[in-house]
Order: sequence, then C-alpha cells, then structure tokens
Amino acid sequence: MKKRFALILCFTLAFLMLAPASQATAYNKVDVYINGTKLQTNDSPRIINNTTYVPLRAICELFGADSISWDQKTKTATIYARGISIYITEGNTYIVSNGRYFASNEPVRNINDRLYLPVRLIASAFASSAEWSPDYTVRISDSGQVPVSGDEYYNQTDVYWLSRIINSESGAEPFKGKIAVGNVVLNRVNSSLFPNTVYEVIFDKKYGTQFSPTVIGTIYKEPNNDSVIAAKICLEGYSLNNKILYFMNPDIATNNWISQNRPYAFRIGNHTFYY
Repeated sequence: MKKRFALILCFTLAFLMLAPASQATAYNKVDVYINGTKLQTNDSPRIINNTTYVPLRAICELFGADSISWDQKTKTATIYARGISIYITEGNTYIVSNGRYFASNEPVRNINDRLYLPVRLIASAFASSAEWSPDYTVRISDSGQVPVSGDEYYNQTDVYWLSRIINSESGAEPFKGKIAVGNVVLNRVNSSLFPNTVYEVIFDKKYGTQFSPTVIGTIYKEPNNDSVIAAKICLEGYSLNNKILYFMNPDIATNNWISQNRPYAFRIGNHTFYY
C-alpha cells in the first residue's frame, strides 16, 4: 500500500511540475500575419525577453523574397528581394537593408539551427509596420515598398562627425557603449540647452570643452567600422535612453563635475552615463 501511495504521489508531483511549463509554452505562442495572410511554419514564432521573434526563412518567403543564402563563415544570411539586399548576421542586434541600419534591444538568434530575429527588424527591412495585439498576434502591414537607401537617408555630414566622436570617445568600448555615446550627442541636439546640429554639439565650448577629442585631435582619426554603424543606428532614431546628456570614464577623469552634479543613469563598459 505504501509503495502504491508513493508511486501515485510521484506521478502527481511530476504532473504539477510539468503543468506550469506547459502553460508557459502556450503563452509563448504567437501568430503572425502579413496583410492578413498567416505565417505557416513548423518553426513557430515565439516571445523571448518580451520580444516577438520570427523564423527568418519563413517570414522572408511570406514577404516574397526572391532568394535567401547563408554564409557559414560569417554567420550571415543574405536576402534579395524587391531589387535590394538585406543582410542579417547571427548575434548582431541590427540588420542592414538597402544600406540602412535597423537595430533592436535583442540580438538575432540561432534556435535549433534556425535563424530567428525580432519581428520589428524584419518589418523595417521591408519598409513595413508591425502591430502587436494583446491576443498574442502580430499583424504586419506591407505596402510592397523598400526602405529609402542609406545614401539618400543619412545626412553624410552628421555621419562623418558622429562616427568620429563615437570612435574617439568609445572606439574600444562595447558596441552598446558606442550607441550610448551617439545617443548623448543626439540628445543634446534635441535639447534646448545645447546647439542644434551634430557638429555644433561636438565642438561646443560655451561652458568649456565638452569633448576632449576635439582638443587633442583624435576626433579627426578615421573611425572604425563599428563606430560608423553605431552612428547610423543612432541617426535612425534608435536610442538606449533619450534623456542622457553626459558621460565620463570615472577611472581616468580629471574633473568630477558631471558625477557630482548630474543624476546617474547607468554604466556601459568604462563609461558612466548621466541625465
């Protein structure tokens, strides 16, 4: 009798332990539609870190892509569609479409040997919009267009100076740290407390030198590729925080005015950021 009771108890506990996991899986399911047509695939869309992910090949085929190729060496998928090329690299938090750089808080992921990416990234790549519904449904409105090319979209003067200040201030910092430095510059452009252009913000000396690379000359060095990409991502409007206005390296700073007078926001790499 005791053995039988113990066996029943074990089965009961196993069921209780499995039930929440099954419920979590059910809540993880997401339906995705493009212009009313449902994405049908065995590689189901899913939610990861509050971000809706979709399988790359299936969603691109539903968008009507002409071809999809994979480079194992660079871990990059190349999609040719509507006369443009789209590049999606495993692990990156951004994708490239028609020379434009679209970013997300979450990276492109390999899940069971399938490439998944945030749905809003692939929607942007096809100049489309994605709308989330509380019933775990994403509806994409696709007009059949492509994003304006990077050559047309980006102000080259802004790219030139923003990439250089990012490189000279955070060339060796994590990629997210580069984005944050670019955010500081553009937040200042948008603030009534600072000048109105990227160039003027960088070379602003109203209250003293704002960025030391403008004095020591490193602002004029050719930026690395990541700094140029970070600048373009910032110019797309992507922001880690649209209120940060200052940053410093507390380990080497010779002036602590920022840390003593401005509210702390966060730290990335060697830099601390402030409002």
